[in-house]
Amino acid sequence: MTTGRESRVSRRVVLCRGMGVGLGAIAVTTAGPAMAQTKIAQAMVQYQKTPKGDQQCSKCAQFVAPNACQIVDGTIDPNGWCIAFAPKT
Repeated sequence: MTTGRESRVSRRVVLCRGMGVGLGAIAVTTAGPAMAQTKIAQAMVQYQKTPKGDQQCSKCAQFVAPNACQIVDGTIDPNGWCIAFAPKT
């Protein structure tokens, strides 16, 4: 049983956000060396300064130590998380 108001996200919102992240990643990876890389805003990837389960920025393939990301703009907490999380292989 839950208390308070539950937040529901429509399938359309999830798909649109997913497409935005995917298109942003494609744009970053296909840009030539002469083009400046535009990073995605933290709000667009639902960045948070706390991990989500065992997923955290320091375990992500996009994380750049000590506090940056290849695709997300701004200062990144190593213990943070966002929907663009991709585990290191």
